[in-house]
Amino acid sequence: MAYNLLKGKKGIIFGALNEMSIAWQVAEKAHEEGGVFTLSNTPVALRLGTLEELAAKTNSTIIPADATSVEDIEKVFKESMEIFGGKIDFILHSIGMSPNVRKGKTYDDLDYNNFHKTLDISALSFHKIMQVARKLDAINDWGSVVALSYVAAQRTLYGYNDMADAKSLLESIARSFGYIYGRDKKIRVNTISQSPTRTTAGSGVKGIDTLIDFTERMSPLGNADAEDCANYCITLFSDLTKKVTMQNLFHDGGFSSMGMSMRAINQYNKSFEDCK
Repeated sequence: MAYNLLKGKKGIIFGALNEMSIAWQVAEKAHEEGGVFTLSNTPVALRLGTLEELAAKTNSTIIPADATSVEDIEKVFKESMEIFGGKIDFILHSIGMSPNVRKGKTYDDLDYNNFHKTLDISALSFHKIMQVARKLDAINDWGSVVALSYVAAQRTLYGYNDMADAKSLLESIARSFGYIYGRDKKIRVNTISQSPTRTTAGSGVKGIDTLIDFTERMSPLGNADAEDCANYCITLFSDLTKKVTMQNLFHDGGFSSMGMSMRAINQYNKSFEDCK
């Protein structure tokens, strides 16, 4: 059921790749709720993904851009404002990639050139997007900027590697820019700490199937999937959350507040029985 929560609102969605992407789900929900938006990803991602299908489905324009390039980001905002005939109201940052994770490097044996790339792609791009938007005065007052994060920003999870550092930086950027943007333009900036999700990027995390099973057993409401996350993003883009800013919002079925669950204990005890 749609509620027209984004009727009259315009935005930019960064990072949709294919139907597995959370950003893809957000775009579909934003369209259902009356929002209009442009889509942006790297030229390489556009060749590998199926973004043209999403653009056709949502009547959106694709603007290729490398989110680590200030020049490319400026192009996205300027072209988006030309298409819409004015400023935008919401932004989704759904961008993350670690060359070290892809190459199987452990945290105590990182390639530092790749580490820099991880931080630039997954976190500094968020700063660049907001800095460019601010300089161009591209976001309407009471607009909303959301980035996708993960609990590894606060807790150590095996195999998540330097992406954990990137997510920590991402959340810090949201707080710092949230203050500046809120003070001057009433624009809110938040991050969503999502359950582990089988996106194209998430599938590359070592032990993702085991992690998803563990968090499902630990979370009283179970894991939040990509569609659940998309629904949450829509509420943050809408006027229903006008006073929510500078927050890292856990969207994980309660996992982040748990110590041990009955389901996890039962599974743990089974492993002891197998050993006997």
